[in-house]
Amino acid sequence: MSQVESIDVARLRWFVAVAEELHFARAAKALGIARQRLSRTVIDLEDELGTKLFVPGAQPTQLTDEGRELLAAAREVIARAEAAAARPEPEAAGTGLRVGFVPGVTVSKWERIWGERFPDVRLETVPLAAAEQLTALREGRVDMCFVRLPIDREGLSAIPLYREVPVVVVPKDHPISLFSEVGAAELADERLQDASDLDAAAVVFEMVAAGVGLAIVPHSIARLHARRDLVYRTVTDHPDTEIALAWPTAETTELVEEFVGVVRGRSERSSRSPSTHTEQQAKRTTAKKPASQQKSAGKSMSAARSSGARKSSKRRGR
Repeated sequence: MSQVESIDVARLRWFVAVAEELHFARAAKALGIARQRLSRTVIDLEDELGTKLFVPGAQPTQLTDEGRELLAAAREVIARAEAAAARPEPEAAGTGLRVGFVPGVTVSKWERIWGERFPDVRLETVPLAAAEQLTALREGRVDMCFVRLPIDREGLSAIPLYREVPVVVVPKDHPISLFSEVGAAELADERLQDASDLDAAAVVFEMVAAGVGLAIVPHSIARLHARRDLVYRTVTDHPDTEIALAWPTAETTELVEEFVGVVRGRSERSSRSPSTHTEQQAKRTTAKKPASQQKSAGKSMSAARSSGARKSSKRRGR
């Protein structure tokens, strides 16, 4: 029956109760409603569908062919409604925070602190390719992102967090593996691969292992793609890289500021935290007395001082 989708689920449940019990009185009792109300609902359904659902005058109650067809369709509609009700409601927009991070950045510490401090606010961390860090912010796929500088900062706020030393990745049996750190002089005669595309680091490392050439990458990237047949050594005179937390300046919400506070290591009760600023302001407002009370208190203190002066004068007169 195509019309079944337009019928209220509550009325379908009442019909199913009668169809399964095949007894109006028992069905009404099970539903907790009056028998007359249940009978009227079935009659209205028959009028609405233009067909009889129960055989008129049959004892005991019997379904018609149309009634059996409606019973099957009603069970499906009710099952779908119950399944939909059991699914958790999607979170309202703005009740969570999506934070992206590029390869090499570890966010577990900040996730843990956020979970402890704001257990009711969802924090979704989104791994991103380095090539997507700016696009993800511009397109709104993430609210904030741990990025690798430099980036085009137009319209963005960015807080530099830390710098990463560069390392050279070499085969385990390479002579450079004997050093703890190397400089440009030791690498002058070596063939260096273009490792600027950090998203392709795994391929670059494969080529290093194959003896094609060495590669200089940020320390976290070498650690992320560590292999037993490769080692990495600090490069002393190569530009380092910087990790920053960035977000669209126009989208600086309270949640964004709270996350900045977490990343910067502010305590939960820091006066710079937006959530505590409101609490502190409320406390200061509560602490203020009305002007009339302040004036009265001032008079009382003046009177007390005058009384004290008179008593002191009497003592000196004796």
